Amino acid sequence: MAKAKRRGLLIILSSPSGAGKSTLAKRLRHWDKDIQFSISATTRPAREGEVHGREYYFHSRTEFEQMIDAGNMLEHAEVFGNLYGSPLKPVESAVANGRDVLFDVDWQGGQQVRNSPLGKHVLSVFILPPSISELERRLVSRQKDSKDVIEKRMHESRDEISHWPEYDYVLINDDLDSTEDSLRTIITAERLRLSQQPDLVETVRRLNNEFEERK
Repeated sequence: MAKAKRRGLLIILSSPSGAGKSTLAKRLRHWDKDIQFSISATTRPAREGEVHGREYYFHSRTEFEQMIDAGNMLEHAEVFGNLYGSPLKPVESAVANGRDVLFDVDWQGGQQVRNSPLGKHVLSVFILPPSISELERRLVSRQKDSKDVIEKRMHESRDEISHWPEYDYVLINDDLDSTEDSLRTIITAERLRLSQQPDLVETVRRLNNEFEERK
C-alpha cells in the first residue's frame, strides 16, 4: 500500500542569541536533508559572494512593501533600517508537497507565522539556556561580537525569554546532543499530527466502505 501523503511542517525555532538555536537548526538539516531552510527576503544590499535566492531574496524597499501589501509575506519586520521577511509562496508550495520548512526567527516573527493562513501547520519550539551566566559565556566564546554587542544581546535576551509560554515546546539546551534528540522526537511525532495527514479522510472512508460490504 502506498505511503499516505502528509503536509509539511513549519518548524519555528526561537531563542535568545547564544542559546544554540542556529547550531540546532544546522543539525536538524543534517539529520533530515528534506528539511529546507526558509530563505528570507530583505531590502539590505547583497554582500560580496551572496546570491539572490540562495542566502536571501534581495528586493528594493518598494518591491518589499508591495509584497507586504499584496499579502505575499508570511512574516516581516524592520531591523536596523532594513526590512526582512519570509515570502509566502515558496512556503505554501513546500507544505503542499510534504516538505518541512525551518524558520530561525525571533518571537515576533514566530507570532506572525502562527497567526498566518498556514498557522495550523506550525510546530514552534523555544530554546532556553541552562543559565544566564552560561548564555553570556557562550556569546563571549563565539568571539564574533564586540563587548558592546554582547551587552546588547544580553539585554535583549530577557525580553526574548519572556515569550516562552507562546510556544508548543520549550527545551533547555544544557546538552546539545540531548536537545537535538528531543527535537528529532518532537518533529517525528508532529509529522503524524492529524492536520498533517490529509489522506486519512480517504483511508477512513475506505474502511467504512469495507464495513458496508460485509453486511
